[in-house]
Amino acid sequence: MQNKDHWEHVYQTKTAETVSWFQEHARLSLELIKSINPSHDSSIIDVGGGASTLVDDLLAEVFENLCVLDLSAHALAVARQRLGEKGNRVDWIEGDICSVALPAQAFDIWHDRAVFHFLTDPADRQAYVEQVMRSVKPGGHVIVATFGPDGPDKCSGLPVQRYSPEGLHGEFGSAFQLLEHASEAHRTPMGHVQHFIYCHCLKPH
Repeated sequence: MQNKDHWEHVYQTKTAETVSWFQEHARLSLELIKSINPSHDSSIIDVGGGASTLVDDLLAEVFENLCVLDLSAHALAVARQRLGEKGNRVDWIEGDICSVALPAQAFDIWHDRAVFHFLTDPADRQAYVEQVMRSVKPGGHVIVATFGPDGPDKCSGLPVQRYSPEGLHGEFGSAFQLLEHASEAHRTPMGHVQHFIYCHCLKPH
């Protein structure tokens, strides 16, 4: 289980633009989602989306069925305030991805940038994959980004699990078809470079 108090404290004491994972635009995430060629009513969930600007760009692309999930109520509030009335078009869920109740076979696209690598307990990773199996539609797309092999071993004071593309795909199992993987050199607001890897898989039918 993740530490809710920790993440509430982070977003209460730092602005969204100063946390290390901040991106003005989640360019690679958006490119991977658009490469699927989804319809405008495709159901997309951004896991750990919090105050991320990905939802802004998805709304700008006229996607109509968006969900943002985060452990931190404060992070979600930051995004909702930023979006104003446009935020009413988004389903906001506060909860721990390892235990939150998500609807069954509801999502066409599952996106997660930088949640999975915080799950250092194998039981939590198993619970996460079970959530994917339960809530993503058969044949749905799963995009997960984590720190790569040469990425940091801690983030926001917490230990993380680093992955190669093959290692990350392996966490989900061979039944998931790995369509592509990509790497990203993310520059933090403080000017440090963090290496991420992205895996794009198909959930089995």
